[in-house]
Amino acid sequence: MINCIAIDDEPLSLQILSGYASQIQGMELLKTFTNPLKAQNYLKKFPVDLLFLDIQMPDVSGINFYKSIGQHKMVIFTTAHSEFAVEGFNLNAIDYLLKPFEFERFKLAVNKAIEHQEYLAQHHRTEKSILIRSEYKLVKVLLKDIEYIESYDDFIKIHILGNKPVLTLMSLKVVFEMLPADQFIRIHRSYIIPLNQITSIRNNRVQLRSTELPVGIRYKEDFLKWYKEDH
Repeated sequence: MINCIAIDDEPLSLQILSGYASQIQGMELLKTFTNPLKAQNYLKKFPVDLLFLDIQMPDVSGINFYKSIGQHKMVIFTTAHSEFAVEGFNLNAIDYLLKPFEFERFKLAVNKAIEHQEYLAQHHRTEKSILIRSEYKLVKVLLKDIEYIESYDDFIKIHILGNKPVLTLMSLKVVFEMLPADQFIRIHRSYIIPLNQITSIRNNRVQLRSTELPVGIRYKEDFLKWYKEDH
């Protein structure tokens, strides 16, 4: 069962969304809010799995609200403007719904959330892969196949051993939090590497099996501390 809340400054939008939610098995809409501050206070007391979040609200944007709550919850953004979709996917949103949306489109977004929740449950048991949204589909990336992860201006590239890279509109911070801490380390504002790919370190450079990458000043101390403890 997925527990969720909805936040939108338009009562009619919340009414439509509530009607749609009542028709979905496996999901319970616990509460709706027109006031983001009240929603924020609710989230401090009651756990939920999923947020339906309007992007354009008068007091705070849905994007900024989601960043402010400091919780890694699934989110489906709702908006009347498609240009906001890219920023939503930068936050690894499950989906975005372009208003006005029909029930079938709503159901599709909810099914994505259900599938993602099932994946996370399996992932916590095995920690052998991560699920990445790439080119409007979910791609399973095996941890053992990751060569390194590279950040660009508005997307990241996951370099895969013996295969083409996977591109996704996520931040390096978000993807790093998805990875097991005992297998990956961040060495630079633009790079995450698997520990098992390291062959040597010299002059602030890390030699992986197939490439060489720089160690950033900000990350050097923690990285060298780990390296000395492990060798």
